[in-house]
Amino acid sequence: MTLLAARGLTCGYNDVPVVQRLDLEVQAGEVVALLGPNGAGKTTALMTLSGELPLISGEVIFNGESTRAPLHKRVRGGMAVVTEERSVFMGMSTVNNLRVGRVDTRRALERFPELNERLKVPAGLLSGGEQQMLTLARALAREPTLLLADELSLGLAPKVVERLLRSVRDAADQGLGVLLVEQHIPRALDVADRAYVMRRGQVVMQGSGAELRDRVEEIEAAYLT
Repeated sequence: MTLLAARGLTCGYNDVPVVQRLDLEVQAGEVVALLGPNGAGKTTALMTLSGELPLISGEVIFNGESTRAPLHKRVRGGMAVVTEERSVFMGMSTVNNLRVGRVDTRRALERFPELNERLKVPAGLLSGGEQQMLTLARALAREPTLLLADELSLGLAPKVVERLLRSVRDAADQGLGVLLVEQHIPRALDVADRAYVMRRGQVVMQGSGAELRDRVEEIEAAYLT
């Protein structure tokens, strides 16, 4: 089942295109990686697909219907969004961060049992990796049908990144559709079923995760040209 699709999507800021004629889709149960260097348009594309930015032209299809609905309405329809800025309330404890998100704490801790011993700790005193675990746990505990995640790995140690991406992969194996924006090519391709590589606002390469794992050097070269 196709959960999300872009058809000829052009988007940007103040009617100035950053991404042009983007076509992609995300099926239930798969991780789709959107790769590319800084400035390629990955985050702009994700924000438009989420409803946070208006599109300039083209079409976004969510749950089988063309939509221009804002983010909060897409969230009600089963979309979850994790931005590159960790959305935790620093003065609240870990458990209260989960409660204010109106999620099942038990379900969140099943995703990240590492947080069990940190429930009473203010989120501002958690490590960067723990904050990202908390953010992702809260998103996944809502049991969305579709997750859009932007740079989960930003500023984190490799072992933490591996843990976060493995959780995303496990959720996809249970039926979640995932669009994963990443700069770290090998890590993203380790969990991705398919991937699109963007440069200067356009897709320059696409294929299955297995195919693109054999083309990492070619992808990295596209980052530099």
